[in-house]
Amino acid sequence: MVRDMNIQKMLAIVPAYNEEGSVAGVVRGIKAAHPEADVLVVNDGSGDRTAEEAAGAGALVATLPYNMGIGAAVQTGYRYAYDMGYDAAAQVDGDGQHDPAELVKILAPLKDGTADLVVGSRFLEGEGFKSTFMRRVGITLFSRVLSSLTGEKLTDPTSGFRAANKKAIRLLAADYPEDYPEVESLLLVHLAGLNLAERPVLMRPRAGGRSSITPVRSLYYMVKVMMVIFIWLFRERPKLEG
Repeated sequence: MVRDMNIQKMLAIVPAYNEEGSVAGVVRGIKAAHPEADVLVVNDGSGDRTAEEAAGAGALVATLPYNMGIGAAVQTGYRYAYDMGYDAAAQVDGDGQHDPAELVKILAPLKDGTADLVVGSRFLEGEGFKSTFMRRVGITLFSRVLSSLTGEKLTDPTSGFRAANKKAIRLLAADYPEDYPEVESLLLVHLAGLNLAERPVLMRPRAGGRSSITPVRSLYYMVKVMMVIFIWLFRERPKLEG
């Protein structure tokens, strides 16, 4: 049973790789929308001025020694949130696609105690930026599979715009998928017995940089993630530590 949650201490986790053109705006946007939140930019071994731009905008910065991938970057953020005792952690991409003003929507189910992890979905209301055709094909496939496995309607499982309470922070700090982790992490949370929810949000085109997901990589991503989902069904159910 999820209980009502008083969020007194919140961390915004911003994974960023070569996002010098957008990360400062993301940090400022979070601080404007949620001045009470701390912002941690996890600089994933960028070769540009991502770290300097983030720090200049007022963020805490954790720099990984080399490009370790989105899974390692996000887990670094959750590990920091867990170690420092945050009540909630929100994920916001460093490319400017997520509007920090929309965070209030995905934090609401944490506050009212109806969910442990909330995903911002660009498809629930059908407005805003929807990504490329090939990525939408993959999203539809993953949505149907995960909705069937979890018993929850999940429309945007690849969304990196999320919020987690203390239980989910503890789980994801200890065990976070690598490579393309968004879909797999939802299955992890479900198998751990935590509650998932989605809320409608608007997303924007990238403010800078470029996506690493090409059409060929999109196809590879779909095949790989489907294999990983199948493997998860035979793994021991994850347990919450502490």
